[in-house]
Amino acid sequence: MSDNEHIKSYDGPAAGWGALKSVTRSWLGSENAVRNIRAMLKTNQNTGFDCPGCAWGESPESGLVKFCENGAKAVNWEASGRSVDPAFFARHSVSDLARHTDYWLEYQGRLTHPLRYDATTDHYVETTWDEAFTLIARHLQSLESPDQAEFYTSGRASNEAAFLYQLFVRAFGTNNFPDCSNMCHEASGVGMTESIGVGKGTVVFEDFEQADAIFVIGQNPGTNHPRMLEPLREAVERGAQVVCLNPLKERGLERFQHPQHPFEMLSNGSEPTSTAYFRPALGGDMAVMRGIAKFLLTWEREGKREAKDQGQPPVFDHEFISEHTSGLDEYLSVVDATSWEHIVEQSGLSLDDLELAAQMYRRAERVIMCWAMGITQHRHSVATVQEIINLQLLRGNIGKPGAGLCPVRGHSNVQGDRTMGIDEQPPEWLLDSLERRFRFYVPRLHGHNTVLAIKAMEEKRAKVFIALGGNFAQATPDSPRTHDALRNCDLTVNIATKLNRSHLVTGRDSLILPCLGRTEIDLQAEGPQGVTVEDTFSMVHISYGQLKPRSPHLRSEPAIIAGMARATLGNHPIDWEHTVADYSRIRDLIADTIPGFERFNDKLKHPEGFHLANPAAQRLWETGSGKARFTPSVLPGELVNEGVLQQGEKPDLILQTMRSHDQYNTTLYGLDDRYRGVFGLRDVIFVNADDIRRLGFEPGDKVDLVSLWDDGRKRRVSDFLLVAYDTPPGQAAAYYPETNPLVPLDSYGDRTFTPTSKFIAIKLERAAPSNLIPTSAVC
Repeated sequence: MSDNEHIKSYDGPAAGWGALKSVTRSWLGSENAVRNIRAMLKTNQNTGFDCPGCAWGESPESGLVKFCENGAKAVNWEASGRSVDPAFFARHSVSDLARHTDYWLEYQGRLTHPLRYDATTDHYVETTWDEAFTLIARHLQSLESPDQAEFYTSGRASNEAAFLYQLFVRAFGTNNFPDCSNMCHEASGVGMTESIGVGKGTVVFEDFEQADAIFVIGQNPGTNHPRMLEPLREAVERGAQVVCLNPLKERGLERFQHPQHPFEMLSNGSEPTSTAYFRPALGGDMAVMRGIAKFLLTWEREGKREAKDQGQPPVFDHEFISEHTSGLDEYLSVVDATSWEHIVEQSGLSLDDLELAAQMYRRAERVIMCWAMGITQHRHSVATVQEIINLQLLRGNIGKPGAGLCPVRGHSNVQGDRTMGIDEQPPEWLLDSLERRFRFYVPRLHGHNTVLAIKAMEEKRAKVFIALGGNFAQATPDSPRTHDALRNCDLTVNIATKLNRSHLVTGRDSLILPCLGRTEIDLQAEGPQGVTVEDTFSMVHISYGQLKPRSPHLRSEPAIIAGMARATLGNHPIDWEHTVADYSRIRDLIADTIPGFERFNDKLKHPEGFHLANPAAQRLWETGSGKARFTPSVLPGELVNEGVLQQGEKPDLILQTMRSHDQYNTTLYGLDDRYRGVFGLRDVIFVNADDIRRLGFEPGDKVDLVSLWDDGRKRRVSDFLLVAYDTPPGQAAAYYPETNPLVPLDSYGDRTFTPTSKFIAIKLERAAPSNLIPTSAVC
């Protein structure tokens, strides 16, 4: 393709015919089309399997089709008819595989056998499960301290796998649990726990049907959780306000064509998914929330003066504030002290826009605030989350129907994994509970998060790395630095369904352990098993695989964890083999340990599963004061790193990394981004046309992106196509993982260690002339 053929305008709605065509291509490309269509009809259904994609909750109504475009792609990608077997690895050395793109690697199909890296030949070779477990145990047992091992977890792992994993690791003696939560919603957990006593969202699905206004902040549901578009569209239809705050205009937040509405499909119609769309500057969302609060405070004071004469209702919910909150005066003092000039400059919105947003918020009696990584991947993310909470507290919008807080989680069980104890900073109650139930000394020292794990491996303080799913080498920041850190390890282990880049970044010893996917029948010693997940709304439901496993050599994640644990610890603190023979035994252990899971197996008999009670949703505040807290935070000054500014550097642009539409996390289903008009290419950067010319370039030029940081390291990605796009001035966007090398390891959120992937100061340099085809276009 020429560059012009890669870039085409897309004028259609989200979903609709475009989604059906894309899903059809995905089905046909899976080489298991007929079988996979049958499987899709069991997605998110009672006695079926939970979608292996996002964590959006299930609508309460029944229906034949309960999946979205990206959910269908996730199933087809996992249920591929292609195999990556020992013969494949005999043909390809690790060095050869490393030259291929991430898309090509996963496209090859499902892993079929346990594999060990042979450094003398640079090939993976077949091994047995017993040999693999023995090798892992030998490395773990030879460590000077359990804290020299890192145990990573992807958000795809089930509750059963996550619970066994944390039990094994803590019995081994460490809290080193770097996980995907560290890289996405850590700020939500920190900020919400401090303010309202719980780190999860306070709403359930039904609240969206009652809300007068829904604010969608820093997220793109059309690509990342498409099933959210339906309740947004329905809210607009019934007259609610859907207010979007996002720097980029995303098609899913503009209009939606419902694939299950025949007339709409035949007429090629669509319906809006928002009533107002504001485009703040990157990092400016806290300033937007502060501006809304400042308008509310102004109107509250005016209302007090006018109330006697005009009977105006107060702006603030004084009864709620008095009974349920603390810290109002201190917070309002900070609001008062924040100048309008600072708010307007940092927010990127005009005073008129801020006033309109504030009016829409004030006029709604019940408001839901939703957000995702556009909020949580900044240095001041905790303060931004708490500013959202402050705004909701002013009008009593927590703990009543149709209102609340909704951090929209990413992978399908990322929330459940944290509930199960995948946490490098575990709460004392969890450690006490484990100690009481299993009668071993549970380590109390906080462990490593993702950033600290990379640094520990880099400094050779960590010698073993084990990954329960995911693609750690590509999902993490500062990619070359992370890869070098992994290569320092004595052993790297990856539990996976498909080949990915992490498997090619090996320690001195390295294993690939192939596991069952969510779609596959999990047959253990005492029969077929189901696993459970927890969605964004804290609903827990059971999932049963439907397809014959791709290979007889695959093992389930719980069985693999049990095998590692038994080889390393023997039958301590449980009989691992007996426990995984029937997963109801794992769930009994969870019921004994984790609050809310009493009678776990009985609760799962309900077709829709059960809800984990949220104290804050009931206006019970598990904070030190027993009340929800207004948190006063000063609006940041300069958002660009101070060290960069002190060096006299001025960025050309501020870059955010993001997914394409054919992507879920680091998994690439294809090379198209239909909604943004990019086809067959990923090495692109979206920039405002005026900025392109201001910097001396033209649309279609090739450029290198150079990251600005103050540690003297060179961070560059090369040969990116400049695409003129409707971005706010001074801002740019590009796909990850291609641009993860630009994210400095030391650029992370205050108190979260979450990489600042939504705020990267860059310069553009003209790319060197090349006749090479961009690597991401090669399949």
